Amino acid sequence: MSTELIQKIEQLKNKRGAVILAHNYQLPEVQDIADYRGDSLELSRIAAKSDKKLIVFCGVYFMAETASILCPDKTILIPDPQAGCPMANMIDAEDVRQLKERHPKAVVVGYVNTPAEVKAELDVCCTSTNAVDIISKLKDEEIIFVPDKYLADYVSRKTGKRLISWEGYCPTHVKILPEDIIKKIRQYPGAKVIVHPECRPEVIELADEALSTGRMCSYVKSSPAKEFIVGTEFGMIYRLQQDNPDKKFYPASERATCPNMKRTTLEKVLWSLEENKTEVRVSDEIRRKARRAIDKMVELA
Repeated sequence: MSTELIQKIEQLKNKRGAVILAHNYQLPEVQDIADYRGDSLELSRIAAKSDKKLIVFCGVYFMAETASILCPDKTILIPDPQAGCPMANMIDAEDVRQLKERHPKAVVVGYVNTPAEVKAELDVCCTSTNAVDIISKLKDEEIIFVPDKYLADYVSRKTGKRLISWEGYCPTHVKILPEDIIKKIRQYPGAKVIVHPECRPEVIELADEALSTGRMCSYVKSSPAKEFIVGTEFGMIYRLQQDNPDKKFYPASERATCPNMKRTTLEKVLWSLEENKTEVRVSDEIRRKARRAIDKMVELA
């Protein structure tokens, strides 16, 4: 059945002139049928550069919104519209406006893992890859950072700057505990420990490197090490193993699985192509405001 599904997806994708994008945390079979794999902003940029006008975005909702912001002339489909991001949903536009009222002189920096309406309230966006670089270049005395308190803590430690943070967090990454890392180090003493900066500070302290998913890929590829303990969503293991068949990867915690990322299936990808749904389109007003924050990030980074 899986082979038949894959053939149908390929035929329909080619017939409709579509491109399929899959986040690094997606199910293995979804990653396999994708034209491109990557992190959220990387995939949105690929969508913008593609000559295809139909984009099937296998990820969570805010990612499809970001693609819509960057390429409003294209049709962005998400196979499961219920695939949301709990952290992104921990803050809304009104929350940001209230923060700005309390800190009128502050510059507002927001993680790309936010809804489009939140991005429209930001001064500048950032990713887990460039957050340290962005914050280090800001000259403002007051900096609001939303929504991830753990990424804010990591950036603050790296830059020495005090950030006014929000109480958001990634429910998947907080499942990774220090004792998980210690246990795996004892099991695999020669392995390098790489974790995502959305992890708890005490987990990051035990790691050799704190890296975004994109940087994990490049770090592992260039590293002479042959074994890695990986502290991020479980789906990343598949991507790393596929790209580096001569190396071994161990999840820091088997509990670190995002149920929203696993909602997308081959069947849903096929239905998305067949029925042209569900389309994600950001309104022109929100898109223009949000685009300014993304453009500012590109300028700074």
